[in-house]
Amino acid sequence: MRLNVGRIGKAHGILGEATIEVRTDEAEDRFALGSHLETDSHGVLTVASVRVHNGILLIGFEGIETRNQVEDLRNELLYADVDIEAPGADDDDYHVLQLIGCITYLQDGSEFGTVKEVLNLPGQDVLSITTTNGEVLIPFVHQLVPTVDVKNKRMTVIPPEISGSI
Repeated sequence: MRLNVGRIGKAHGILGEATIEVRTDEAEDRFALGSHLETDSHGVLTVASVRVHNGILLIGFEGIETRNQVEDLRNELLYADVDIEAPGADDDDYHVLQLIGCITYLQDGSEFGTVKEVLNLPGQDVLSITTTNGEVLIPFVHQLVPTVDVKNKRMTVIPPEISGSI
């Protein structure tokens, strides 16, 4: 699946390096030397150099050797072909797209709602679930989401109390 993994920012220095706004959890894999990244209007770019400077990812691309060439790429989105079905490093690693659309159930087996979005917040990911009573946000932690079955698009949730009832 073609997924957005970054955005090219401003040029850094005069030798054709670009700052990258990272939009992936696996930056070390997606932006590794030799990686091919698709763009909407500049074709495929190949990573020629990669380093971190003051917490900012800097990448050089093959054939891009000047500051002006990088500025021509500014704001270009970078895409990688990602297998979202590939197993993660841990059993509880999921891709966001695997979670969206999952039907959620309470522990008693009654249907609760549908995962509409996964919010990537600094503390933890949060599920945005559409229910008959509106949107409910549930932190995506094992204590509140004890069962996840992405193959069958189902999960069990323990929602927070809302005004004394659910």
